[in-house]
Amino acid sequence: MSILHPRRNDDGGPVTIRKPHTASALSAWEDVHEVATAVPGKAISPRIGDVAVQSWIDAPHNAAGWERLATTPVFDEPGFAAHGLKAASGAVVVEPDGRVWTVSPTNAFGGYTNTFPKGSLDAGHQLSLKANAIKEVFEESGLRVELLGFLVDTKRTTSTTRYYVARRVAGTPADMGWESQAVHLVPAKTLSHFASHPNDKPIIAALLQWIAQHPWQADR
Repeated sequence: MSILHPRRNDDGGPVTIRKPHTASALSAWEDVHEVATAVPGKAISPRIGDVAVQSWIDAPHNAAGWERLATTPVFDEPGFAAHGLKAASGAVVVEPDGRVWTVSPTNAFGGYTNTFPKGSLDAGHQLSLKANAIKEVFEESGLRVELLGFLVDTKRTTSTTRYYVARRVAGTPADMGWESQAVHLVPAKTLSHFASHPNDKPIIAALLQWIAQHPWQADR
């Protein structure tokens, strides 16, 4: 049975979710071997690991605010070339328990059942790639993140996307925007089965390599 998304689209219109997800039991958020699923507007566990799960009430409302969040930490990244395509950016958000955040685009938009938050830069590129990635993660997953480093650039039919690795510092997936109908926390080793679109294969491969190189990341 279809339902209305609690948030309206960018034009102020209603969004119908044709095949809504079911929220996980609270215990799934505590089990590092389980996939935990959040749905719009429904609260989840109040804490995951050492970080509280609560709404980000003072999220930026302009480009300057998003850019301020992108200034730290400082890390090196290669030059970016869009190759004549639209420029886009996003982030793969990793938890210290070895799980990774993914989103389910509303009504499988773009052919994606599950994927990673990302979006095109606005006309005129008012935001940097970093700032745009932080903004897109919040809009699609409800999470506030801090970027940790460059992950990979991927080229698709109409866009070239830069992905960063990020960590959650605040927010709640219950606040996902209308473009997502569910947000999931997925064990890294099962990502290739969960986010199975061919476009996500190089992202997952780069992520698993990144995890293997960072000792703070649990081996799951």
